[in-house]
Amino acid sequence: MNTEIHNTRIDAVYAGIPEHEVFTSDYSLFSPDEARLFTKNTGIHSRRVAPDGVTCSDLCYIAAEALLADFDVANEIDLLIFVSQSPDYFLPATAILLQERLGLRDACMAFDISLGCSGYVYGLQVVGQFIQSGAVRKALLLVGDKSTISTAYQDKSTYPLFGDAGTATLLSFSADSKPWFINTGSDGSGKNSIIIEGGHSRNPYGTYSEELLDYDGKMHSKSHLHLEGLDVFNFALNRVPQSIQETLQCSGKLMDTIDYLVLHQANGLITKTLARKLNVPLERCLTSIEQFGNTSSASIPLTLVCHGDELYGRKDISLILSGFGVGFSWASLFLSADFPKTKLITHA
Repeated sequence: MNTEIHNTRIDAVYAGIPEHEVFTSDYSLFSPDEARLFTKNTGIHSRRVAPDGVTCSDLCYIAAEALLADFDVANEIDLLIFVSQSPDYFLPATAILLQERLGLRDACMAFDISLGCSGYVYGLQVVGQFIQSGAVRKALLLVGDKSTISTAYQDKSTYPLFGDAGTATLLSFSADSKPWFINTGSDGSGKNSIIIEGGHSRNPYGTYSEELLDYDGKMHSKSHLHLEGLDVFNFALNRVPQSIQETLQCSGKLMDTIDYLVLHQANGLITKTLARKLNVPLERCLTSIEQFGNTSSASIPLTLVCHGDELYGRKDISLILSGFGVGFSWASLFLSADFPKTKLITHA
């Protein structure tokens, strides 16, 4: 689906990360050669891992708290959306908990969206539609995941890949903003390629064994994340360039006129292969995977934050943001605007 969003401005993108840093070279199930090969293919040198008791909403909270303080807009927020697949509870919605915790007025609408890797762009689209309708003037989009809680240490395909992060994006009505162009899609036939089978209505806790099983060399239980990397790689190479090209076609732009491409940080090999397929030099692909790993829905806004010091103040910068993964689902967005204020906050 192609969508055009008007009158919407991104004022700021803040990110919250755990203090604890884990290095690929220290993963005990890797030999030194395996660790070097993993880093070469994925680009991941280290990740941030949240301790027990710290949730994704805690990481989003510290980002949002700092953002609201810097902009002094807590009493002006009309909408709060929390995008994640690691909520605090089955119910109530985590967005409502964050609305109260952040001290936002009770006239603020708050709800969750359950999406992973494509979630940031989907969230921008939903917020943008509220803003351009005139119903909302200012909104908070809180996006992130605590993916490490769902990975088994014994599973080499997932445990050293994922990191934790939460982000907060402030969006406002702006009559002067240039339009956004968005392409979104989904293909549920890929559901088994990135899945946690156990723990909800289909397979409730207590109805299956929690023992670790061998899934073609991947050791985990049904309560852990199951990842078929080759399936994801093939999906990304097929769908993402097509989505980006459709986005560019709608915007009337050419790829070589775009300042930066910001892809979901699935792994370094996917980023490099997509860049090559799209004829985009690697220096125009912003990344964050080296220090943070695959942070699921947080990866695009976290990447923007990681490059904020060098890009803040740039006027009329053109970006393609493209998220893709679990579902399968995908979403690409073109925008041209002044680069927003960014900040990185560490959860002590």
